[in-house]
Amino acid sequence: MSISRLFAKSNFVILTVAIVFATLLSGNTAPVQAAAKPVTVNVAINGGLNIFALLKQKGTLEAAFKKYNATVSWSEFPSGPPLLESLASKRVDISLLGDGAALQGLSAGLPFRSIGLVSEGRKLNSILVQPESKIKSIKDLKGKSVAVTKGTTPHVFLIKALAKNGLTEKDLKIVNLQLADALPAFVAGKVDAWVTIDPYTTQLTIQEKGTVLAGADQGIQAPVTLIARTAFAKDHPELVTAFLSAYKEALAWQESHVDDAAQIYAELKQIPAPIVKQVILNQDSTLSPVTKEAIATQQASADVLFKEKFLKKKVKYADSVDNTFVKKVLKLK
Repeated sequence: MSISRLFAKSNFVILTVAIVFATLLSGNTAPVQAAAKPVTVNVAINGGLNIFALLKQKGTLEAAFKKYNATVSWSEFPSGPPLLESLASKRVDISLLGDGAALQGLSAGLPFRSIGLVSEGRKLNSILVQPESKIKSIKDLKGKSVAVTKGTTPHVFLIKALAKNGLTEKDLKIVNLQLADALPAFVAGKVDAWVTIDPYTTQLTIQEKGTVLAGADQGIQAPVTLIARTAFAKDHPELVTAFLSAYKEALAWQESHVDDAAQIYAELKQIPAPIVKQVILNQDSTLSPVTKEAIATQQASADVLFKEKFLKKKVKYADSVDNTFVKKVLKLK
C-alpha cells in the first residue's frame, strides 16, 4: 500500500470515529426516519360561506399539511345530508356539520367524531315570510306551505319552534327544497314561508324581500361542529391537529380582517360585500371544545327528532365527541 493511500485511509477512520463520538455526545442516537407516505386529505366545504372557504382560498391547509407529505382534495356540498353520503363512502375526512345532519349521520351509524365547536348557532336559523304576508306568528303557519331542507339545522329549528307553539310538521305543507332552490321559490311567492340560514336571511331582509317571523328570539341553539372521519382521525391524528391549528389561524385572521374576509366570500358567492360582512358579524364564530351545554342541546334535538320519527335509531351524542385534538391545539387541560 502506498504512503498516500495509507494516509487517506487513516484520515477516513479518524473522521468516522470523530463523527460517531460527536453523535454520542449530542445524545442523537435515534435512527433516521423514513419520509412519511403520501396522504390525501378529503376536506368538504358545507354550505360555502364559512372558514372552510377561506382556508381553501388562502391555501392555508396545503401549507399546513406539506410537512406531513399530505395534500388536500376539496369538495363542496350545498348542505349536510348530501355530504353524509360522501362521508359514508370515505370520500370525506374532515368537514363541519349542523345539528340536523350530525344527528342524522350518527343515527345512521356513520363513523365520525365531533372534534370542535365552531358556533352555538343562536342566530343561525330563521323562518322568513314575505314582507306583506299576513302570517304574523308561528301559529299562523298552520296549513301554509313552508320550504325547508329536510335533515338540516333549519329543519331541526322548525320542529322545535313548532313544538313550542303546539304544532307539528303535519300541521304544515312541507316543501323539501335545497337552499339554492328554495331562494327563488320564496322570492317568487311560490311558498308562504322559508326556514333558512345566513347568508339568505341577512340578504333578503336587507333587500326588503323577506321578514323574519322567528329566529334568535326563539332561544333555540343549533350547535355547529367540526367533524373527522373516525378511521382517519385514528390513523392520522397529526393531520387532525394540523387542520385545527390552521382553522384557528384562519378564524383569527377573519376576526381581525372582517372587511377583507367579506370581500373574499363576496367574490366566491356573488353576494354584496356589505351583506357578507353582516353575516360574518352574525355568525358568532369560535373554536372550542364541544361544551357540556352543546352536548345537552344536541341530545335534546336527537330525542325530538327520534320522537318525530325522523331518526330511525336513538342517538347518544356524547359518545361521538372527541375534544382531545382541539384541547391540544388550544393548550387546554
